[in-house]
Amino acid sequence: MEEGLHQGRSASSLAKDVNLSNSRLHQVFKEETGLSPAKYLRLLRMQQAKELLETSYLSVKEVMVRVGVMDESHFVRDFKKTFGCTPAKYRERFLSEQVNEAAFAKDST
Repeated sequence: MEEGLHQGRSASSLAKDVNLSNSRLHQVFKEETGLSPAKYLRLLRMQQAKELLETSYLSVKEVMVRVGVMDESHFVRDFKKTFGCTPAKYRERFLSEQVNEAAFAKDST
């Protein structure tokens, strides 16, 4: 799942890859991770999106595509549900914190 975030693979294709039925995969996956395969995939995508927003100058739409989400409204909604703000607002806050930390470090020396 982690290696193919951008591919948008379905749980049924994952089940086929590991030679399990969809329901058995769902059951085993949830026992092991506490999440369904779909929720786990969504969480991985949101974590990758957060990292890209922090470490790159990609636009929000470019980040969305890189993590395998094709619908911007779903991406923004899922990101906000996971991190408490929209991707654009998250990047703005992150960059602001970086500037403040750099200024504090400079003043401390």
